[in-house]
Amino acid sequence: MAPIRFSAPCHFGLEKVLRFEVGRIGGEDITVQDGRVSWSGDFTTLARANLGLSVAERVQIVLAEYDADSFEALFEGMYRAPLEAFIGREDAFPVKGHSLNSKLTSIPACQRILKKAAVRRLQSAYHTEGFLPETGSVHQLQFTILKDRVSIYLDTSGEGLHKRGYRRNANAAPIRETLAAGILDLARLRQDTVLCDPFCGSGTFLIEAARRAMHIAPGLDRRFAAEQWESVPKAVWQQARSEALDRIDRSAAFEGYGFDIDPQAAALTVQNAKKAGVDSHLHVEVRDVAAHRGIPDAVTVCNPPYGERMLEAKAAREIYRTMGRVLESPLYVICGDAEFEQSFGRRADKRRKLYNGMISCQLYSFYK
Repeated sequence: MAPIRFSAPCHFGLEKVLRFEVGRIGGEDITVQDGRVSWSGDFTTLARANLGLSVAERVQIVLAEYDADSFEALFEGMYRAPLEAFIGREDAFPVKGHSLNSKLTSIPACQRILKKAAVRRLQSAYHTEGFLPETGSVHQLQFTILKDRVSIYLDTSGEGLHKRGYRRNANAAPIRETLAAGILDLARLRQDTVLCDPFCGSGTFLIEAARRAMHIAPGLDRRFAAEQWESVPKAVWQQARSEALDRIDRSAAFEGYGFDIDPQAAALTVQNAKKAGVDSHLHVEVRDVAAHRGIPDAVTVCNPPYGERMLEAKAAREIYRTMGRVLESPLYVICGDAEFEQSFGRRADKRRKLYNGMISCQLYSFYK
């Protein structure tokens, strides 16, 4: 079989992290653009990517890329896509997507045209003019139209890859697992790192760090849409899971310390850590950041509250002033308040722009 072209969206600012991970799982001919990394591979790569990529939002197959400024051109591009290589005669193939700065602005109209083209392509491939039942496994078709450039993708993941399977519950303002994993990579986490999170919330930083240190694949505890496809051999999933299980190192010396002023948040961290199988590596207490005491040799990573989410900006900045007095370097803080450094009391050694959901943030890194 000819190489398959894959693509994975990610948070803006984490493209280099994702590029490294794609290379590690065997991706070839890797290309990077804003918020997305693409590569070539096979079905083995597909399974390894879904199981092993920590910062990707999902794994997609690239079916077609073409220019279209009319519905006719939009139809023809989809009709030429090799849908039958992945979609069976009875499989479901819903269509969704978006358009930006393009002549084709009506999303419902684009969906109808692309769906019609997909039906015609599959009818031709399966030599039928009749009704396609769509009672089989789901093959989600996704499209993006940017400045009249169309990309057609086939989603292999199903639920977003940030849904690892261990966080059934979350506090009011959780950080996505994929973003947390990227920040931990930028903080150069190791197997013997001592990590501290003084605003642990539902425990995302601590759990992601522990699983990373123990080499537990991010997607090991969940299933993926392409596991139900007849076009993908079951053996590749079995092999990828077996490889992932063999890599786990439960002897890692990692230790995590989590604190939160909210007893419910601390309890939630413990619950999620147990689900994730890493609770033995974590120490969680109810504690206000003002009472923080330094932990020897610890790397501190946190997502403190900022005004847009939970507190008024004035109250949040008072917390930043307290942080500046009690937190030690190395320290990594993701924050959406442009005045964070002013309140914290010193400038970061490095800043990196990231997005936490729709909120534009900075990752402030203090090395000394």
